[in-house]
Amino acid sequence: MSIISNCTATAIKDAAAALIKGDLVALPTETVYGLGADATNKDAIERIYKVKGRPADHPLIVHISSLANLDKWARDIPEYAIELARTFWPGPMTLILPRTDIAKDFVTGGQDNVGIRVPSHIVALELLKVFESLGGLGVAAPSANRFGAVSPTTARAVVIELVDFLSESDQILDGGDCLIGVESTIINCTQDKPSILRPGAITKEMIENTLGITIDLNASNSESNRIKAAGLLESHYAPNAKVILNNYPSKGDGFIAMASIPTPHGSIRLASPTNLEEFAHILYSALRKADSMQINKVYVTPPVGNGLALAIVDRLTKASTKNIN
Repeated sequence: MSIISNCTATAIKDAAAALIKGDLVALPTETVYGLGADATNKDAIERIYKVKGRPADHPLIVHISSLANLDKWARDIPEYAIELARTFWPGPMTLILPRTDIAKDFVTGGQDNVGIRVPSHIVALELLKVFESLGGLGVAAPSANRFGAVSPTTARAVVIELVDFLSESDQILDGGDCLIGVESTIINCTQDKPSILRPGAITKEMIENTLGITIDLNASNSESNRIKAAGLLESHYAPNAKVILNNYPSKGDGFIAMASIPTPHGSIRLASPTNLEEFAHILYSALRKADSMQINKVYVTPPVGNGLALAIVDRLTKASTKNIN
């Protein structure tokens, strides 16, 4: 396993060639670090599932370099999906669309739909462009962590998570801290009207303003309920520490809350964000810090409101669910 801290043009070309060869490449995106493989290479994709310990029926998101390549992977694309892609790509938004024959069962988890996104991180975008110039069609890249664990937002976190599972020929591209810190918004685009399956930095309000319509968040219709997508399980994004929401910590417990909320006596302050963007940015690193400090319990006072607050609450709720039973 090679860790590339200087992502030069030559280093990115080498990483793209590694993907073509069938190796895995952990890459930075604006959301979290992804574990990338050639989305058309069954053996490489199977390695992603093995490295992550991910269920075989849990679909992957395919990353492409531009909207121009969308029709290679998706068909019957509604006009509203094109409008969303024009507005928010490159960026933290995944569209669920009917798949073409290129998107095989081993990527889609056996579904007739595929998740597609164009990341905005300069390293990820350049890697995709070079990969495609070498004949590649797309890179499947779930978060670069063991399944159900906290997503990594630094290259160091990827090493901690996967060092015992990656091969000598695999690579990790160090592109610095991820800007956003929570995974992409996932939008179901298989029906007449879009619906949000997983909230993220592209908010319900942003989508509604773009399309001029009202949309559903976690729509209850039967079609959306049948769709499997990344991060939709009840328990996910969980550290080793027990995550407890909206309660009072004791001495030695970890504590995460907005900076305006005082630290309870004896608790260990893990993060004090001053706004929603900072809360999202530091959330996963704060949970990882708790594990590195061997803290058993982390109490979190979640933010309130709409927009990005919904994405933060979604991740915290899933992180806390692991420890309910």
